[in-house]
Amino acid sequence: MKHIIQFSIATIFLLIFSSCDKNLEDLNKNKVNPITLEPSLLLNQAIVSSSFPFKTLVFDIGIVQQMVSPNGGVLAGANFNQDSRDVTTQPVWAVYYQNVIKYTHDVIVKTKDLPARANLYNMARIYQAFSFMILTDEYGDIPYSQGGAGFTDQIFFPAYDKQQDIYNDIIKELTEAGAALSTTGTIETADLLYAGNINQWKKFANSLLLRAGMRLVKVDAAKAQAVVTAAIAAGVITSNADNAAIRHDANYTHPIGGGLNGSEAANFYLAKPFVDQLKNTGDPRLSAIAVRYVGAKSGNDQTAGAGVTKDSVQIGMPMGKDNGTVPAQATADGLASFYDYSQADRRRILKVTTPAFLVTASQNLLLMAEANFRGWITTGTADQYFSDGIRAHMDQMALYDATTAVSAAARDTFVTNHPLVAGTELQQINTQYWISSFLNGPEAFANFRRTGYPALTPNPYGQPSNPDVPNGTFIRRLTYPTSEISVNTQQVNAAISSQGPDVLSTRVWWDKQ
Repeated sequence: MKHIIQFSIATIFLLIFSSCDKNLEDLNKNKVNPITLEPSLLLNQAIVSSSFPFKTLVFDIGIVQQMVSPNGGVLAGANFNQDSRDVTTQPVWAVYYQNVIKYTHDVIVKTKDLPARANLYNMARIYQAFSFMILTDEYGDIPYSQGGAGFTDQIFFPAYDKQQDIYNDIIKELTEAGAALSTTGTIETADLLYAGNINQWKKFANSLLLRAGMRLVKVDAAKAQAVVTAAIAAGVITSNADNAAIRHDANYTHPIGGGLNGSEAANFYLAKPFVDQLKNTGDPRLSAIAVRYVGAKSGNDQTAGAGVTKDSVQIGMPMGKDNGTVPAQATADGLASFYDYSQADRRRILKVTTPAFLVTASQNLLLMAEANFRGWITTGTADQYFSDGIRAHMDQMALYDATTAVSAAARDTFVTNHPLVAGTELQQINTQYWISSFLNGPEAFANFRRTGYPALTPNPYGQPSNPDVPNGTFIRRLTYPTSEISVNTQQVNAAISSQGPDVLSTRVWWDKQ
């Protein structure tokens, strides 16, 4: 009897614990955190994260002498021809690999074998190609074939691909993905770039092909011509209505606009070469872009009421000055202080809600002008494409703010007075491309290296004794981040052995003299 009672008690305890185990198993299931994410949301995260980072001001925009700071510290870069490794991480590397490539890669993996999501799959391929083009143009050889695969494939030390191989694959991806987009497939209306408009996505892909093809002019002219002519024939963006742009609002702010409306408000100024180009040609875009706080002796004097936008009063800050030498230069220029130099107007063109233009009609039309000049396309004329490219950018100015709009009369007068002149076509076209790419630092930097235009004088700051940027030269690329060198040492060293010294003056593959 005693054994029966003990057995019964043991059985009851087993049943109780068994029941408890089942309940605990249910309790241990997290019913709040998602175990997977809708891939269209991942693509949107990649899109909104690809606005050009604030630190593109420190290098890209400074290298092409559109904006400059006389201050050092965390702002030292192109202004001092200084290799600031912590800063070279910020312009593109950290932002794009962590917040763009990671997500486009995941979308591609998730949708590759889903016929119903074919359009999303190809949209992600296009956006990833766009993002990788920026990365390789900035740094040269980069993790490409294994880039973004840390989570999906557990590749934590990705190999670096040669830029030539990267460009070949980017061209393949854009060609295939653009052609594969279909109006009869599922329309991904949630996408933040074009709301699923297939025709606009196709034009975006073809525009990137046009851009990629032009990069190859000096290294493979035959392939450059083939890619460019195919892209134009397939249809590129030639209307501002199709521009690829990231919209910002009070919650998701423009990175550069956010910085210049915050702690860096009084630290960056329009560079003299940029202001002089617009001022000396009577370009109406100057009064749309610039503001000068006449008589300002400090940042506190840069108030809205003190700002003057009239083009005739704008004065750009010379290159090669620091906060020790710029006061004397300001005095020589007849200014109250360096705070009196012209700035990009943070209350108009660089508001926190300013859109970020990735690829525009103006840029494409100017590239088409060059392609026509080179004899690669026979439709239209180089002069007409050139004029249309200028018009498109002047019309684009109205998309920043109502007060930055250029009137049709001023636009047409400028275009009439500035036709292409025989013997200076490439210089004229690519100087206008420089202006058209204002605030798109990576593209302005890339096209400047490709063409050598506009004809800028190298920043003289510290060059005689600078081993990274020899006297009379320009920065040609950004250096690999310290974090990458310390963590992925073997692969970085292999890239350096292949590409050349990891210094600012090393040229990337397509950047030939």
